[in-house]
Amino acid sequence: MNTTKDLNYRLYLQRESGFKRTSYDSEFEKYNCISSGDVEKVKKNFAAIKKDYLAGKGVLSDNPVRNVRYHFIIAVAMTARACVADGMGHDTAYTLSDIYIQKADKCNSAEGIIDLLGEMQLDFAERMREIKKANAVSIHIRKCIDYIYDHLDESLTEEMLASYLHIDKSYLSKLFLKEMGIHFKKFIINARVNAAKNMLIYSDYSYLDISLSLGFSSQSAFISIFRKVTGTTPGKFRTAYKGSLHIDKSGIKNDN
Repeated sequence: MNTTKDLNYRLYLQRESGFKRTSYDSEFEKYNCISSGDVEKVKKNFAAIKKDYLAGKGVLSDNPVRNVRYHFIIAVAMTARACVADGMGHDTAYTLSDIYIQKADKCNSAEGIIDLLGEMQLDFAERMREIKKANAVSIHIRKCIDYIYDHLDESLTEEMLASYLHIDKSYLSKLFLKEMGIHFKKFIINARVNAAKNMLIYSDYSYLDISLSLGFSSQSAFISIFRKVTGTTPGKFRTAYKGSLHIDKSGIKNDN
């Protein structure tokens, strides 16, 4: 079936109406927030899009409810895949995806499906947060890890976290090493590198943008630290993963 004529006509209509799709980078930044377990950011993102959920989205059906349901299915599929890539079990992610798609299938209003989207995103984000702090035992370390993931773009120090937790810096340092099996600074570096991996795979952000958004002191520092932790450069990492994973413009990720 030749779709060129229909495609050109629809692109013409979109240009004439001033329609602009949500940017590729912005879309995948939202999935990155979920897979990194950034619960507060996920809440803020959903509150912002809920006001005009269909802004920047294409029309997938003339039926308003079915149109939102199709967008929901795409979103939950992408969310599950992003979370698998960031550490969630394959069976858990896809079964959870099935559950939410079945819920959406039973929902008879666009508003209800949109509310379900917020519920789904928070569910995945909260589970990812728990995965990332699974080895932590004490309340101090759980709060410390939550703070780190919520502030990866900032300069994080033991003094800052100790003050936030109202405990002694030396005590925090020893407790963190005991419960996490890794030094505080190395944990932050690994958290930033893992977040950078997601951004390299699921977005087209430049290395400078990534370094700034994840609290690296400079682009060169980001590249150096990434190479030290992973054994490869950001460029080679992005090429390797984008060579094995194809993400098309519709937002559906397919294996080649």
